[in-house]
Amino acid sequence: MFLWRRWHDIMFRGVFISITSYGVVGGIGRLLSLATPWIDVGAATDVFDAVLALMSVALIAALLKMLPQILVLPTRITLQKAYAQLEEEIRQRRAAEAMVQRFQEIEANEAQVRQAQKMEAIGQLTGGVAHDFNNILTVITGTIEILADAVKDKPQLAGIANMISAAADRGADLTRHLLAFSRRQPLQPRATDINALVVEAGRLLRPTLGEQIEIESMLAYDSAPALIDPSQLSTAILNLALNARDAMPEGGKLTLETKNVTLDDDYAQLNRDAKPGSYVMIAVSDTGQGIPAALLHKVFEPFFTTKDVGKGSGLGLSMVYGFVKQSNGHVKIYSEEGHGTTVKLYLPRAAGAPELPAADTSRPAVARGDETILIVEDDALVRDYVVAQVRRLGYRTLAASNAAEGLVLIDNPERIDLLFTDVIIPGGMNGRQLAIEAAKRRPGLKVLYTSGYTENAIVHHGRLDADVLLLAKPYVSADLARMIRTALEA
Repeated sequence: MFLWRRWHDIMFRGVFISITSYGVVGGIGRLLSLATPWIDVGAATDVFDAVLALMSVALIAALLKMLPQILVLPTRITLQKAYAQLEEEIRQRRAAEAMVQRFQEIEANEAQVRQAQKMEAIGQLTGGVAHDFNNILTVITGTIEILADAVKDKPQLAGIANMISAAADRGADLTRHLLAFSRRQPLQPRATDINALVVEAGRLLRPTLGEQIEIESMLAYDSAPALIDPSQLSTAILNLALNARDAMPEGGKLTLETKNVTLDDDYAQLNRDAKPGSYVMIAVSDTGQGIPAALLHKVFEPFFTTKDVGKGSGLGLSMVYGFVKQSNGHVKIYSEEGHGTTVKLYLPRAAGAPELPAADTSRPAVARGDETILIVEDDALVRDYVVAQVRRLGYRTLAASNAAEGLVLIDNPERIDLLFTDVIIPGGMNGRQLAIEAAKRRPGLKVLYTSGYTENAIVHHGRLDADVLLLAKPYVSADLARMIRTALEA
């Protein structure tokens, strides 16, 4: 029965058949021996004994011949040891694979930390450069405005003045991008209808991108409002769209998409700068040339560009990166060379309903007055320029280079209607602290701030404080006049 059921599984079938046959023949011989008292079977018994003897000799010979093979056959204990050893090897291999994976994760995390530290260092550098550059541009912008007005009846000189003014505007635009990357621009976020903003951006982009580029919108019907500065977000979408246009010189398709998404802990572990939570996503995709994988980790660095020399400043994506990070969001780029690029902006959701844009309450271009204004500015060149401009508007002026000098003037009995102070000033007290101390000594004193960039003096969590009026550098005389009147009448 065993041979019949397990024929294909039996090793050494010949030996097994021989042993089985030997047992059968031996068994028949014993049965015949038991029948001897009643039946004469002596001859048959002798025959079976002779056959059994021959079979014994043949079996022993076969077993001796197969002895080396039989000796190496694994026993149950041997198999158990082999299985145990195999399990141990598997365990060690899994432990080694887990260790390798852990090392890879550590290496990836360290790479992300190094990249974040590098971006932070570059941000601090660019922020400082932008601050000093804005001081210079403030003087250039204001003085060229005066010069242009003086030579408006001389076409040749007026043209030169306009060229200088245009160059100053380009410099101001450059510093705005640097401040956006370094996350030191004052934002005014509010609950914003993302779908409406994307629709408006798409409408404005059509004449800019040209007819060879198709614009498609894929907007989620249930898109939540985002807590974001809408004007800065519009600029970010414009920068992404212009990059997409440059990547599609022969034409292509630009897709604007919105969606409510939730970033979980697993995603946050893979992307250290992302925080788990609910976001509103805006994706800007193109069908352009794509970016090589080896360059993807550099695309957000300022002045880095994959475009040809002279095409692009390399600040578009860095501005987007800084703006989104300052807004407590997350940005991710996906690209495949030859197949296009997608940039996803994850913006924090707003708690309430979308807010309507504030009404435009701007005053006429030149608003004058006769009040007394205390100007606190550490840069002598900028201070002299501001004093001259404010006096041209009819105001009386007092000037100080730091907080200590400013407080001395505030303690004087002379009338002061407005404190116009830079946010970052030397002397152990910033502009915000100076304003607080001044308000204690002169209750009701109006305050107007100015700055080339802001840290945490008047901006907290990326948002301009509610009670703060800020005139960002560089500015023209019309902006200066308007903001001074706004502050005095606030």
